[in-house]
Amino acid sequence: MKTFRLAALMVCLFTVIGFAQAAPVPGEPAPMLIVPQLDGKAFNLAALSGKVVIINFWATWCPPCREEMPALDAFSTRFHSSGVEMIGLSVDRGRDRESVVKDAQTVHYPVAMLADAETNGFGKPVALPITFIVDRVGIVQAVLTPETSALTEDGLAQVVMPLLRKD
Repeated sequence: MKTFRLAALMVCLFTVIGFAQAAPVPGEPAPMLIVPQLDGKAFNLAALSGKVVIINFWATWCPPCREEMPALDAFSTRFHSSGVEMIGLSVDRGRDRESVVKDAQTVHYPVAMLADAETNGFGKPVALPITFIVDRVGIVQAVLTPETSALTEDGLAQVVMPLLRKD
């Protein structure tokens, strides 16, 4: 089982084409991101000033991505009223939209397809899953990948909770 999990992680890490531009790193301003969600509403990262935003890149064919979804969903649901916004960005191809819609029905946070982005300063991720945490003033505070640690509710809380404090 561990061998399969490692193989699946390696597939997710190495089958996604690299970033078109350098990925944002902690301490840098978050790039522009405007994308229509699957429900038709617009997601505009710049319009979420004052919120902590979690941006998770995933794919239907990526087992580690799907394993993270329950923790992301629980955290997002629990802290949405505290100022946390979340979006899942599927890197699946347009022809796989039906699978993305099916998987998106298992979560309560908005989901969009990266291919539909009007503006995407994040580029296409070099590895999956990858999650960016953007603070209330638009600065990337963390980039989470399975290589750094497994994404859990507690791990998210350690990063996000200090960002929600009013100074």
